[in-house]
Amino acid sequence: MIDSKDCYCVILAGGRGRRLWPCSRERMPKQFVDFFGTGRTQLQQTFDRYAEIMPKENIFISTSYEYTHYVEEQLPELPVENILSEPVHRNTAPSTAWAAFRISHINPNANIVVTPSDQAVIKEDVFKKSVMECLEFAQMRDCLITMGVKPTRPEPGYGYIQLGEETSIKELYKVQSFTEKPDREFAKMFIESGEFYWNTGVFFANVRYLVECLQKILPVVFRLIDKEGLLLSREDELAFINENFSKFPNLSVDYGILEKSDNVYVKVCSFGWADLGTWHSIYEAFSKTEDDNVVIDSEVVLEDSRNNVIKLPKDHLGIINGLEGCIVAEKDNVLLICKKGDSSALIRKYVNEMKIKMGDDYV
Repeated sequence: MIDSKDCYCVILAGGRGRRLWPCSRERMPKQFVDFFGTGRTQLQQTFDRYAEIMPKENIFISTSYEYTHYVEEQLPELPVENILSEPVHRNTAPSTAWAAFRISHINPNANIVVTPSDQAVIKEDVFKKSVMECLEFAQMRDCLITMGVKPTRPEPGYGYIQLGEETSIKELYKVQSFTEKPDREFAKMFIESGEFYWNTGVFFANVRYLVECLQKILPVVFRLIDKEGLLLSREDELAFINENFSKFPNLSVDYGILEKSDNVYVKVCSFGWADLGTWHSIYEAFSKTEDDNVVIDSEVVLEDSRNNVIKLPKDHLGIINGLEGCIVAEKDNVLLICKKGDSSALIRKYVNEMKIKMGDDYV
């Protein structure tokens, strides 16, 4: 049985949230917004979920310097030293490396879960049990474990995990392969085969093995931070990060570690998971009206309209007639109406175009 004091969590909360534009903006991305009118932001809900599993002081938030004040405001119970504020945007490998370095010096016996900040969990008890099983497995052996869920549609915006050999532990498999964001035809083939699961982006490892893996892909990070094996003071560590973080490669954990390691396992999970990072995934995850519309914390009158997802400002009334299969999203100075299918690519296109044509105030 694992001791909760040896369990640590790193919540990745530095993304700009462009896939939910225009309701998620660079100045205040989705993880800091009460997007669904629950009274808690996505970051707060993720923190609450893991605070049920381990001590609050064992939870770290990796974010961008420009968003640090949101973390401090929304999680006042979190020790300020547990906020890892990056001076520039980088991908998840440098973020994880910094967190692993910090945790390894606090507790060399730590077992870590690294998680995005924008996921929904329906069955909290099942989720907690799955997390504890993965942490216990990470404690017992040097490996990486990721969580996989059965796909419900051929979604090209997700990563896919191919199951390999089953272990002696129920629903735990060796990973045969990873495929990141395949085109729709390949995604269909994956689903039809029954061998592939969605990658939730949640992964586990004991801190010793995680540092070892990260040292292989980011040797300069650890060589500079922990020069000659000497433990830096927190002040020296932060000074190093501010000076050197921009030099770190823009590399994801999925690509840098998980896809290149032979020692990766996947826990097949069924706790009711949804990635809340895209409009289409939100549509799939939430309850529908009689005409299969999803209305997110908005005042709307719908007639002869179906299969839409709608998010409007609180002080607006939307009257919609004859619309089918669309996203209707408005925030401040932008109203977006587009087809729901493959909307991620469209939104990426519009964000880039509007940034060039209209400036930062529109993204």
